[in-house]
Amino acid sequence: MTDVFDADDLGTCISCGFCLPSCPTYKLTGDESSSPRGRIALMRAVEGGEIDLFDPAALEQGSFCLGCRACEPVCPAGVPYGRLLEDLRDAQWKGRRRPMRIRPLLAFAARERLIRLVGRFRRHARFTTPETDTTLMLGCFERVLLPGVSRAAATTLPGVAIPLDQGCCGALHAHNGERALGEQMARRLADRPGRIISTAGGCSAHLAAVVGRDRVVDYSEALLEDGPLPGPILVDGRRARIGLQDSCHLRNGLGISEAPRRVISALGDYIEVPGAADCCGAAGTYSLLRRRDSRRVLAPKMAELSSLKLDFLVVVNPGCQRQLITEVRRARLRTRVLHLAELVEMAQRGPR
Repeated sequence: MTDVFDADDLGTCISCGFCLPSCPTYKLTGDESSSPRGRIALMRAVEGGEIDLFDPAALEQGSFCLGCRACEPVCPAGVPYGRLLEDLRDAQWKGRRRPMRIRPLLAFAARERLIRLVGRFRRHARFTTPETDTTLMLGCFERVLLPGVSRAAATTLPGVAIPLDQGCCGALHAHNGERALGEQMARRLADRPGRIISTAGGCSAHLAAVVGRDRVVDYSEALLEDGPLPGPILVDGRRARIGLQDSCHLRNGLGISEAPRRVISALGDYIEVPGAADCCGAAGTYSLLRRRDSRRVLAPKMAELSSLKLDFLVVVNPGCQRQLITEVRRARLRTRVLHLAELVEMAQRGPR
């Protein structure tokens, strides 16, 4: 017997199989062991001592799962699959067993001073901190890799405070074998009164799980609360054709999918992308650890995008943005990938 999983969490699954059609890796392989039901059966075998925690099959499934949590909304029993996966990785990815490719990312995200320093260098904008109980959390890797998103979010939500001392929310750690540290980082970030607005779906879901849904507001929700949205963006005299790629954790973890669509519909002609709710394959560190599988997951979506002739494809999570920018360029599509904040800022500048 092991003590890896919470017994109540593990016992919730009734093995009904409703999760199978929603699982990206099951769709790829058709293999039961690569489905949520199959992985929970494996977890039960590990917990019962029938399979070693570091058995090759157990290690493979702990890595192969994207952690998109698409199985959770369709589960009639309410299995907390995301938490079970975090339990598994907490046990498997300890110390020297942690994948080498993600160690520098985790080390960087845990150093708040370094994040703040690099973020300020890349920001090229003076952020003010007005007296308000609503703060804007800027994603740590967003600030470094996609500083335009941070600037756009600050510009389009001018009434919120942007603390200059904010660090990482810990989502990256929680999803990659360091849940206790990830929760500690989330509490430290939320150790100020009021609500927190986030521009990153994965960060929103993690923060909400740790400090409560009532404290966390997605950027799209904040826009709708703030009042009228800017007028439509025009491309060659017509309303722009705009699609959306959902954030898995925002949709599956927090149930937020309509708010970004409502915002986009005010900015142009909203075009529903087939499979918009399906994972794009970025999945946090997944595209670094399993690049080939990441592209396999994304391939059906790219085939659909090529026929939609979108002007813009909107994302609500920086990992998705990096993934889709790379693949849209590779496919030589004329579609431009933007974060929702960047699109709203564009609309504020004028219709064209």
